Amino acid sequence: MNGFKDFLAASALGAVMVASAVTATTTVASADTVCNRYNECWTTHERYNNYPSSLSIQFHNDSWRRHHRHGYQWRADPQDDHGYYDHGQWNKFDQNGNDRQNQDGDHH
Repeated sequence: MNGFKDFLAASALGAVMVASAVTATTTVASADTVCNRYNECWTTHERYNNYPSSLSIQFHNDSWRRHHRHGYQWRADPQDDHGYYDHGQWNKFDQNGNDRQNQDGDHH
């Protein structure tokens, strides 16, 4: 009977160690809220640095969004967040991270 108790104790200890290892290696997916000068906001998973300067982009942490629901135009979060909103329109960066609108010459 004592061997069975030792087995249970070892099994419980092993389960705790496995759970701790899984918890330690699990990363929480974080996202930032991005807002432009027109109070259009959306979520991004990276802080890109190639937004048009005319948009006065500001980054906020995830908790900011929960406290600022009103007074902003919350845009749909794009599947591919390599871009930005400008007057309600989504503008993608090209594969090199450049602003496609500025290349075309028809940016606002």
